[in-house]
Formats: sequence, C-alpha cells, structure tokens
Amino acid sequence: MRVMIERMEGMTVVAEAHNGRDAVALAHTHRPDLVIMDISMKDLNGIEATAQIKQDLPDTRVMILSSHTSEDFVRRAIKAGAEGYVVKEALAAELVAAIKAITQGNAYLSPGISQHVMSGLRGPAERGESPLDALTARQREILQMIAEGKSTKEIAFSLEVSIKTIETHRAALMERLGIRDLAGLVRFAVRHGLVDIDRPDSQ
Repeated sequence: MRVMIERMEGMTVVAEAHNGRDAVALAHTHRPDLVIMDISMKDLNGIEATAQIKQDLPDTRVMILSSHTSEDFVRRAIKAGAEGYVVKEALAAELVAAIKAITQGNAYLSPGISQHVMSGLRGPAERGESPLDALTARQREILQMIAEGKSTKEIAFSLEVSIKTIETHRAALMERLGIRDLAGLVRFAVRHGLVDIDRPDSQ
C-alpha cells in the first residue's frame, strides 16, 4: 500500500499507525490531507478513530479500507465523517481512483457495496439503526477495550481516568444494553463489529 501510494504523483506517506489511538495522535501531529483507515484495530476501532479525527481536523479526509461490506458498517463510517469506503479486495486501480477522488473533494464507495448501501439508505424511514448508536463515543471506546480483554485498571490507565469512572461507565453500558455480565458485553461487541475475533491481534 505504501509503495503504491508513493508512486502516485504528489503523494507522500507521512506516518503509519498500529492502532486507532495512534492513528488519532499521528493525525494531530502530521495533519495529513488523507487518512486511510482500517476498521478492525485495537484499542480504538477505525470508525471511532475517524470520528475523533474529523471532529478536530475537519479538513483531513478519511478513506475507510475494510473487509466489512455490510450496510451497518458503511453507514456508521459515513456517519463518523468518512468520505470514502473501499473494500480490501479492491484492485490497485480502484484504490488509486478512490484516493484521487477523495483528495479532490469527492466521495467514493466501492462499486461492490454502493448499490445495496444506497438501497438501504433509500429504504423505509423506520429502518432500525445500530444498537451502537444508543451509546456515547466514550462508552463504545470502553466497550471495545473490555471486549479485547483489558482489565478495569488497564482501561483507566489508557484513558487517563480513575478506576471508579470506568466502573461507572461499565455499569451504564450494562444498564443501557440490558446486559448483566462482562461475557454478555463481549458477545455484544463481537456481534456488532467492535472487535474482530478473526484478526490475530484482536485479543
């Protein structure tokens, strides 16, 4: 990917991140024109990272590159502020076209997903939104970290808050979702794509 991008006229890769939290920090440091974001990342998934980047750096454009093709993932990514969504199976020519379109101020959806996503967006108004929409950004962030197996102390340290604060958020999560135990929270997070059990580094 890096080699392909740097072969494009006027393009330079300024940084690479290994998780969502690093992606947000590096975006603030380098203020790039374009961020290419995976969804399935540790600590902070790509959708939440996108939302944080767009909130603070509205002129930085974000292209999601993901193996997830369901309407829910695409809708959440666009709602977070992403200007493009490309499937990982895309050929190099499509990736180049997507990058050019997004950096020129246009939106881009892979042809393979655009048709059924548009059909869904034009569907009945009562179409249900993701249960994740009922949670705050901080609650989704903590839920992902719980599902990744991090302890309350580890989460508190990572987010620079007290253990009591994390315990309060966890209780609020359980109440809002109607879930009574940590195992239920983990199942919910996996079912709704906050963590990817097929990804080797997701544990």
